[in-house]
Formats: sequence, C-alpha cells, structure tokens
Amino acid sequence: MKLSVEISKYPLHQDYIPFIKGFIDRLNTYDDLKVITNTLSTQIFGDYDLVMSVLNTEIKRSYEEFGKAIFVCKFLNGDLSPE
Repeated sequence: MKLSVEISKYPLHQDYIPFIKGFIDRLNTYDDLKVITNTLSTQIFGDYDLVMSVLNTEIKRSYEEFGKAIFVCKFLNGDLSPE
C-alpha cells in the first residue's frame, strides 16, 4: 500500500531553521521515498510501512536532539506525488 504525507515541523526554538533543515535533509537520505519540499511543508510519498517507520525514527530523533517541536501531519492513502 502506498502513502502520501504532508508534514510541517515547528521547532519551539528561536533559531528554528537548522532544526527544520536537518529533519528534511535526513528524510532525503531514504532512497525509497520521494520527498518534495516547499516553503510551507514537506511531502513524503512511498510504501506505507516504510513511510511510517521513517517518520517514527526521524520524529523521535528530532525530539531527542532538539527538544520541543510541533509536527502537523496529513496522511492520505495512495501515492499522490506529482509526475
């Protein structure tokens, strides 16, 4: 099953850009995911189990490394990536 996710990260830190950039850079290291970033959010497309596993790992890592942050996510069944 394929999954599409739109995710936004809001670090509760004055110098927030490195926290967001690090999260996006780590998402881009997963070869089997398609990651599209714009000024408002990041979209992730791929196999359901892989996407959820990556989000589990990377959100936890963000909390451990950078402290408090808000993640806003939208999940939709299927691959809605632009061709």
